[in-house]
Amino acid sequence: MYDRKIIGWSLSDGMSTHDPNDSEQAKQTSFKAWNMAVKNRNIEEGLIFHSDRGVQYASKKFVNVLDSYKKITRSMSPRGNCWDNAVAESFFKSLKTELIYGNKLISKEQMKLEIFEYIEVWYNRKSRHSALNYATIEEFNNQINYKNVA
Repeated sequence: MYDRKIIGWSLSDGMSTHDPNDSEQAKQTSFKAWNMAVKNRNIEEGLIFHSDRGVQYASKKFVNVLDSYKKITRSMSPRGNCWDNAVAESFFKSLKTELIYGNKLISKEQMKLEIFEYIEVWYNRKSRHSALNYATIEEFNNQINYKNVA
């Protein structure tokens, strides 16, 4: 949540979990998103992996993957507490409102392309975020890097 950038995401037809060493992993959303995230950003001491109580995050197999990294603290929202996930809930509301609700008649492949463009082109590069003082993610990170160098 530091800079609001989505660093790991995936699409699938279901939310079941499989062993990450299993060939079925390629079909599973949570493992694919996690693998993308660790490729896109270094895991540093103090990382908090916060999620809702979904089966894909609570499964023993996924918990074991997170626990294999000693630098991570797992965090789950208590039942009925939407405020812990306010950032994610806001993102999904925007995604659904701006993209999905008006595109019900497009193909699954076209929807995947639209979601990729929404996340990687619009949200991560062009969208201005109130939590970042209305800067884009890139502008925010450039400001932080400039302050750290100066």
